[in-house]
Amino acid sequence: MLSRVADSLYWMSRYLERAEHTARVVDVHLNITLEDATGRPPVERWSRVLKGLHYHHAPPDASDYTLTYLLTFDQSNSQSVVSCIAAARENARQIREQLSSEMWMQINRLYLDVQRTRMPDVWNGQPNQFYATIKDGCHLFQGITATTLIRNEGWHFITLGRYLERTTTMIDLLAVELGSQRELDTDSLSMEEYFEWMSFLKFFTAFEAYCKVYNADLRADRILRFLLFNNEFPHSVRFCVEQVHIALEAIAQETGLHRNSRLHRLIGRLRSTLSYDEIDDVLNDFRQYLDNINEQCSHIHNGIYDTYIYRPVDSTF
Repeated sequence: MLSRVADSLYWMSRYLERAEHTARVVDVHLNITLEDATGRPPVERWSRVLKGLHYHHAPPDASDYTLTYLLTFDQSNSQSVVSCIAAARENARQIREQLSSEMWMQINRLYLDVQRTRMPDVWNGQPNQFYATIKDGCHLFQGITATTLIRNEGWHFITLGRYLERTTTMIDLLAVELGSQRELDTDSLSMEEYFEWMSFLKFFTAFEAYCKVYNADLRADRILRFLLFNNEFPHSVRFCVEQVHIALEAIAQETGLHRNSRLHRLIGRLRSTLSYDEIDDVLNDFRQYLDNINEQCSHIHNGIYDTYIYRPVDSTF
């Protein structure tokens, strides 16, 4: 596979995952603001979301309307929902011959839907329906991809982009959440802390899944164990890293890359860390632990580029 094709498939998948993630987080937060009776300024109430989504340019006097617009429709913000969907569609357009016709029609339909939607219509109507449309559109694309695309290198690069993006967004929000907690109480939570953690679980559609494992008794250590180390939940860090490992193994087999390469040592080390570490071992320095995972993900991303995208012209797959 040409490196430019692999690059476009990888980023198409990452941008769509980012769009779905941002839409989900904004949607959950808008529901939270309806019940916030503290009287805090909007920017203060949105601080976790803005930091977790790496948006640092919000005006200090911005309203809920403005902040929602900046994260959703602002095309000057490269991380907004509309910008990410446009970037995903552009990457898909460049390698359209690698996609099934159903995949192209779905991503193009999603792009056109958001392009003709205006912020006042969303705000004055039912915002949750708009964000549900975004999330459903991204999920539908993933489902169409799973049922129409041959399991070749292209499929594995799409999988690679999706789960590496999901890992990094998970770590970013976890780091922000821990930064907002004065103490990490592993025994019990106050009512305010309970609703804070419940909304945080909902950022990853994890509340119901968590309750199936631990019931509705929210405890910080259990939440962190579930989001980091659970090997069955699709939004846990361990699950995502396992999928990245599987994709890289498949690509290596397809391309003849030696599995002792630096890239495979990096993903193997991270996979081993998440497979064998226990939450009690990392609670005392949890923020440093998250920073270390984030750094390893960055090295893996660079390794993907060094191995498959920036490879020498005379190398072969």
